[in-house]
Amino acid sequence: MADMDVFSAMGIVGFGKATKKRELDPNRFDKTKREELVQPKVEAKLLISASGPFRVSIRAPSQSDEDSDDPGPSLPQPGFFKQDVDGVGDEDNEDDAGSTDDEPEYDPSAPSLSTPDFPITHEATLKEHTKVISALTVDPSGARVLSGSHDYDCKLWDFGGMTTQTRSFKTWEPAGSYYVNDLKYSNDGQQFLVISGTLQAKLFDREGEEKATFVKGDMYIRDMKHTAGHVGELSSCMWHPKDKQYFITSSADSTIRIWDVENKRKQKSVIVVKSKERGARTKVTTCAYSTDGTLIGGACLDGALHMWQASSNFVRPNMTIEGAHTKGTDVGSLVFSVDGRTVLTRGGDDTVKLWDLRAFKRPLASHSGATTLYPGTNAVFSPDEKYILTGTGASAKGGRGKLALLSRESLSVVKEIDMDTTPVKVVWHAKINQIITGLANGTIAVLYSPETSLNGAKLLLSKGAPKRRTIEDLSDALAAPTILTPHALPMFKDGEGLVKGMKRKREKDRMDPRKSRRPELPVTGPGRGGRVGASATQHVVQNLVRDTTRDEDPREALLKYAKMADEDPQWTSAWRQNQPKPVFANISEDEEEEEEG
Repeated sequence: MADMDVFSAMGIVGFGKATKKRELDPNRFDKTKREELVQPKVEAKLLISASGPFRVSIRAPSQSDEDSDDPGPSLPQPGFFKQDVDGVGDEDNEDDAGSTDDEPEYDPSAPSLSTPDFPITHEATLKEHTKVISALTVDPSGARVLSGSHDYDCKLWDFGGMTTQTRSFKTWEPAGSYYVNDLKYSNDGQQFLVISGTLQAKLFDREGEEKATFVKGDMYIRDMKHTAGHVGELSSCMWHPKDKQYFITSSADSTIRIWDVENKRKQKSVIVVKSKERGARTKVTTCAYSTDGTLIGGACLDGALHMWQASSNFVRPNMTIEGAHTKGTDVGSLVFSVDGRTVLTRGGDDTVKLWDLRAFKRPLASHSGATTLYPGTNAVFSPDEKYILTGTGASAKGGRGKLALLSRESLSVVKEIDMDTTPVKVVWHAKINQIITGLANGTIAVLYSPETSLNGAKLLLSKGAPKRRTIEDLSDALAAPTILTPHALPMFKDGEGLVKGMKRKREKDRMDPRKSRRPELPVTGPGRGGRVGASATQHVVQNLVRDTTRDEDPREALLKYAKMADEDPQWTSAWRQNQPKPVFANISEDEEEEEEG
């Protein structure tokens, strides 16, 4: 303490220059607040017709508004303010608490719909895809989002590296002009699987560099157990929840295959799904592991739902339900609960069903009316598994879709959230408590709450305003240009840039004789004729016995045999006795001169 007094007497406050702490705006999240989207559409029309613009009339009435006798717009329906309390902040809740006690919308038995339950008060959008989001996943830490679309692209998004501009840091085509059907991160988040419309699954590392492409099977083999890989279009995949070495894939060839990450030449085992339809084959639309890894589930196009013990020989399923969903519709998702006793399915027949494995005969609860416009529409449990989240399509073309929050006990609708268009893929990440949904227009919407959510989309607004560039910054950039060292980073190796399509890579591989598998060119020159390694002595001997026929006059070459033919005719000796002799006319010199003249 005495030292501090001496320092203060000498005027010494501290050593070195203190770093200036950046203070963030406490109201920075108000820009992304979802006010208009939460309101029901019917009441919004009433407000517009009564009091003009919608944004002026969205707040809840306060006590002073109720006491005033001034004429004004008519009050909306009683349930309107209940929805407003659910979707807006704490200020509106206080206003409602101060209103009259006999509110008709209050129900003591209804579940609590306060803000901490659902992180839906604010929204951030990631917009780079041009078509429907067909695959969506978040890494276990909640730091990165991986998306796949019908525009054939996969994109990696990093919440910590993005600004309010929300740009992805990696874009690539995993399988050319094939749709991306499914994406899954491994349990440690260091690698992920890409399932496209091809026959081969692909494995990538965390930075998006390809590690392995698993083999495809022989399509001419009838027995699916004897093929090394899939022979039909892949539909979904899932990692083993306990062992990061194994994963499963489902396909249209009526099989679910278990793979080892280290062996890309052949699968570990095969589950052949036998259907009661003609041909005994059906498409397996989705597959899943139970949380402890002891069960493997699969949903099929014929409406059946099968369960296998992971330790069995997979000859026949241990549990089966025929007609779990309508035949001919794609089951978008199959999810096990944490306790492993309940299974959630989202069918293409506009239903969400909950099954109990202990009584695997009929569903525990069923919810109908969930419009399905895309075959991959899924449903997930909330982190506490009290609610179920799924997307419902728009009822008319160009209409707005909804996110439906259902109660687990009865699958009744607890909350509906209006979205710009149809939600297809939904993810509710437990670690960051945020809802990430992929929409039909290629937008990824991240719903969060500043109070209950952790990191994720909140990081976009926690960096403050971007620094404005000055003239000095531009001059420094021109004076000292950036030096890129090729092959120093993984993203620059082998010509793999940040954003690069397949066309340029194919052209480069075409010039490489090994990658293009160009056959060996024919041998020309002295080594032709099969003797490529001719020695110097053989070359000298061949030059000594050289054929000079081309250097001779053909007429002289024939006439040198004329005298020999007269003396010893081998072929015309039989005509020597009776061969007439030619008699030529004698021409005088005068006649020759006349002819020449």
